[in-house]
Amino acid sequence: MVLSFQVIKVLVLTAISFFAALFLTPIVSKLLYKYKAGKQIRKSDEAPIFYTLHQKKEGTPTMGGVIIWVAVLGLCGVLFVLSYFFDGHFSQFNIIDRAQTYLPIAAMFIAAVLGLIDDIYGIRKIGPNGGGMSIKRKLIIYLLIALAGACWFFVKLGWSTLYIPFLGYLEIDGWYIPLFIFTIVAAAFSANETDGLDGLLGGVSLFSFGSLAVVSFALGRYDLASFAAMVVGALLAFLWFNIYPARFFMGDTGSMALGITMGVIAMLTNTLLFLPFFAPILVLESISVIVQIFSKKFFKKKIFISTPIHHHFEALGWPESRVTMRFWIISAISNGLGLVLFFLSRIVLR
Repeated sequence: MVLSFQVIKVLVLTAISFFAALFLTPIVSKLLYKYKAGKQIRKSDEAPIFYTLHQKKEGTPTMGGVIIWVAVLGLCGVLFVLSYFFDGHFSQFNIIDRAQTYLPIAAMFIAAVLGLIDDIYGIRKIGPNGGGMSIKRKLIIYLLIALAGACWFFVKLGWSTLYIPFLGYLEIDGWYIPLFIFTIVAAAFSANETDGLDGLLGGVSLFSFGSLAVVSFALGRYDLASFAAMVVGALLAFLWFNIYPARFFMGDTGSMALGITMGVIAMLTNTLLFLPFFAPILVLESISVIVQIFSKKFFKKKIFISTPIHHHFEALGWPESRVTMRFWIISAISNGLGLVLFFLSRIVLR
């Protein structure tokens, strides 16, 4: 009976999050167009291939990711208030829990606000080449957020183990801190790199958070599962308007929030080693950028026409929608495989 209610709870909150985001969309969209919050496309001399492929998108509003995190965090806040003043059924739908959701909620909010500031800088042409914060400054911000989270996990919560699929838990002691930092920084960086085509990051994140919701539920962390499912609901509404041709872009406020929150949930569920299956496109995008930089620096030549790799396929002549849909398919298959391995691992170690 309890388990059945938890399933209903997850599904109901997913639906409410979807409709909340759908309700927010025309409001946010109107504000973005009213205040001309258009994205600036890098100049042709800085990134000629990218400019050729995307110059037509100049001026399309960014910061649309606000819809996702405002819907999710707003719903969390409303449910908390309702449970406080009207106990009973509302308290059962309150998902704010110290052990499960404090950290992902805090991470999403902090990352979203910092990303929002970066988007505003970009709109106002503040920063290097008028493109917002530099990569170095973003990296420092990611590191600071990750360090704070790592210390909280290791010192406050006493987390010091890494789950190895089919083998069990490995005690890594103080190495947990650098591992946590690497995970969060990599997730944030990868999400930012993936957010380059209409609907791309939103679609692949949909599968990632769906898998993390399933994993959380299987581990008995129902509030965390509900939170991840609420992100899925908000993403579905966002994608309705973000698929090609996008009415607005996600912006750093969305990509930073999704990337960092994804990393935090992976650490909370101790499924770090499953993350490449749950977020394969994010991994692929980051590897393509790193390989390109390494090749250009040491061999003075490019391996890809343009990076991240989705731009490489665009440059080969693939329509943007084809790249996005094929990356979605890869994500779906990889997430399915990841979930199969996760449950098999639990069966083997039972």
